[in-house]
Amino acid sequence: MVRAGEISPTELVGQSLERIDRLDPELNAFRKVFAEKAMLEAERAEARRSAGDTRPLLGVPIAIKDEIDVAGEVNMHGTDAFEEPAKVDSEVVRRLREAGAIIVGLTLLPELAICGFTESATYGVTRNPWNPQRTPGGSSGGSASAVAAGMVPIASAGDGAGSIRIPAACCGLFGLKATRGRVSLAPQLEGWRGMTVEGCLSRSVLDSALWLDVVSGGSKEAEAPAPPEYPFAEAVKRSPGKLKVGYSTLAPRAIAPPNVSEEVKQTTIEAADFLATLGHEVSPRDPDWGRIGDTITARYLKGVAETVAEVPLPERLERRTRGFGRLGSLLPESLYEKAMANRPAEIARINAIFDQVDVLVMPVMGGTALPVRRWQGRGALHTVLGMSRFYPYCVPWNHLGNPAMSIPFGLGADGMPLAIQIVGRKESELQLLSLAAQIEAERPWADLRPPIS
Repeated sequence: MVRAGEISPTELVGQSLERIDRLDPELNAFRKVFAEKAMLEAERAEARRSAGDTRPLLGVPIAIKDEIDVAGEVNMHGTDAFEEPAKVDSEVVRRLREAGAIIVGLTLLPELAICGFTESATYGVTRNPWNPQRTPGGSSGGSASAVAAGMVPIASAGDGAGSIRIPAACCGLFGLKATRGRVSLAPQLEGWRGMTVEGCLSRSVLDSALWLDVVSGGSKEAEAPAPPEYPFAEAVKRSPGKLKVGYSTLAPRAIAPPNVSEEVKQTTIEAADFLATLGHEVSPRDPDWGRIGDTITARYLKGVAETVAEVPLPERLERRTRGFGRLGSLLPESLYEKAMANRPAEIARINAIFDQVDVLVMPVMGGTALPVRRWQGRGALHTVLGMSRFYPYCVPWNHLGNPAMSIPFGLGADGMPLAIQIVGRKESELQLLSLAAQIEAERPWADLRPPIS
């Protein structure tokens, strides 16, 4: 719209700021809003557009999850435990600015991005636009709430154990966790011992593909993939062809047995049937999970413990957050190393399913978005047990490194969004995006919006 002259950057940013001003007091998606600065940048973008600038995100208002560096801002990570402003932009922010995007604000997350809900003692409860008594998920809940409510068209998100896909599922959005190392985490080398991937939340597949084109590359991680054969945005315009599709509702067992509703299981089966109507070859296929839950638990807790240990003012953290740190620190390093020694065999065993199918369809989580304050006042052990039961489907793919996406798939009996997760082989984002676009064309979800004006 900006490129076509249908709307100016100042109008677009102004509308974004107006919605934030009107809706965010109830939803609490933003930690900080850059109203004056964003309008100045919009004026500059308008001048550049008039001069023929064609950068892909020129004049587009975006939000950044408050876990990656924005120059001059204190990266709070959902806490009150940081004081030092970032000296330079993170690589992701640098690339977004270079593409012409305008940052209108920083979105909220739970402390240190640990939880699958967005609540903290410092910033309060972030709410779901579909129902303010439900969580938008976590850890990228602020970004999900902001996009679902139309405060911004797209926002950054990070995924260390499902934190792109879970908020997408909670809020009726599209969310892709790319292959490990697809997006640089600089100035960090990696996050949560290699489990974290940066990405975005959007209403459309094309928007996420364009974002990935802008931010991908430059990673120094050992498992970083090669660049794609062609732009991700181009994949959205191509047919995926006839694919072999497996589907499963079998969840890996971690600390406790999974808790998955019949509605979620039925939605997965309905999605498989729908893909069959599109001409794909569909069959039930369960991953050979084995004891992957043991490895995941060790890796997750060790990654969290390292994150807690790096906080400059740990006394300001919530009791539960410090408890997460203690859980991880109690885990012997030798046990972690033994668990990680199993990872190559787990990658080979579980990814063997992709010798039989091209993609795997499964749930994102055990139900629709949970009520807010579900685990308020609970300790770390109780919380991690509860989350492991309700969110068992996402974290294996962080551990293994495969790309996976959350796709809206209608509404539940409670009026909240339902979703499916589709997982592919490593480096198969082109195929996943093409399939997601095919589903979106046949079952468009962007016009299905929450009851908030």
